[in-house]
Amino acid sequence: MSVETGQASRGSANEVARVVETLARDFGERAKTGDAVRTQHARGEGLPDPALPDVVVYPHDNDEVAGIVRLCHAARVPVIAFGVGTSLEGHVAALHGGVCVDLSEMNRVLEINADDLDCRVQAGVTREQLNAELKGTGLFFPIDPGANATLGGMASTRASGTNAVRYGTMRENVLGLTVVTADGRIVHTGGRARKSSAGYDLTRLFVGAEGTLGVITEIQLRLYGVPEAISAAVCQFPDLKAAVGAVIVAMQMGIPLARIELLDALQMEACIRYSKLDGYEAKPTLLFEFHGSEAGVKEQAEAMERIAADHAGSAFQWATQAEDRSRLWKARHNAYYAALALSPGRQAFSTDACVPISRLADCLLETRAELDREGAIATIVGHVGDGNFHVLLLFDPASKAERAKAEAIAQSVSLRAIGMGGTCTGEHGVGIHKLGALVAEHGEAVDLMRAIKRALDPLDIMNPGKTVPR
Repeated sequence: MSVETGQASRGSANEVARVVETLARDFGERAKTGDAVRTQHARGEGLPDPALPDVVVYPHDNDEVAGIVRLCHAARVPVIAFGVGTSLEGHVAALHGGVCVDLSEMNRVLEINADDLDCRVQAGVTREQLNAELKGTGLFFPIDPGANATLGGMASTRASGTNAVRYGTMRENVLGLTVVTADGRIVHTGGRARKSSAGYDLTRLFVGAEGTLGVITEIQLRLYGVPEAISAAVCQFPDLKAAVGAVIVAMQMGIPLARIELLDALQMEACIRYSKLDGYEAKPTLLFEFHGSEAGVKEQAEAMERIAADHAGSAFQWATQAEDRSRLWKARHNAYYAALALSPGRQAFSTDACVPISRLADCLLETRAELDREGAIATIVGHVGDGNFHVLLLFDPASKAERAKAEAIAQSVSLRAIGMGGTCTGEHGVGIHKLGALVAEHGEAVDLMRAIKRALDPLDIMNPGKTVPR
């Protein structure tokens, strides 16, 4: 299902050289052309296929970003926005060279409006940095994709993560944006109001566009009050079907869980070894977190315990202290590294899909059966409260056959989810790896996406070759 990503209308080698020379003059040490820096910015955390930019630039404000983009627009040179490189679908690879705009030094929290539960940040602020600055205000930002990603990158990929079942994704939590368009204009979308009927919803257009329509430089975000009570629990099940059955019933009953994470037996085995999770077995496992008042959390937990017992779940093991909860969720966030440790020397890539909650059991069981049938070394984890799951596939980088098999399985996962009324990606995004799946999922609607891309970026300089096939 490979799709031709097309060739960007790249300027000549002389024009590229002129752009690099101009940036070196204007930015000095903040424009870097060394091989080490360019290689560092040539890929994210997905498949190990680097594509180097010609130069990496570190702007400090909106005007500097706009100046870079105007220069590139005039010379028809590609622009690739870069946060901290945690994306998984090839989003930051400079497929046609060009200028990598590293936003990590645009890392200021610009305002916190505690009374209105919102804030404004530069794109290079990370989620952990924001929550550190919110300490003492009684507020927090809940979107947690696992990695300490930048908020600009999270907006660009429409990230979500472990808390999405209660707090939603970046789509629901971005109130407004500052964006540098493909021709170098600075535009503001949305605002601080919680709703608006004024014109096209440009904020939602740029959220999830993966840098293909403009460079996000500032984000206005929703904030939430820190819950009065937080508790976490672990429950283990005899098989995947039982674990997913408990999730489905909980969602259908409307239990307001803050987090509900699934680890299959192999992933749990990996986490036990890697994170020293003593006292657990290598069985399908659900990790829960409950937020609310003391009485509300108690009520939620009791309801969930009854559902788990009805599905042959073990007694809950509680983590009520902050340090115990932190250890538990750190183990979940380290699932990638734990899986890698199952087979040293292999590399891994992660694919994700999302289905309606009623089809989750079918999709997971069919996926696990395929993995076992193909003899793949692969684990399944998931933010299963909203039907989203990940398959982490390990392969020998020296074996073309192993990599091809892993990629074929990833494609099969995408098509299976689409066939069940779901999507090829719940949070990773399309990047370069799911262009074919996007066509399978959206059909003729892809033409409308192409039209939007042509209208906003007619020279195809914004992260070319990604998100929407040409």
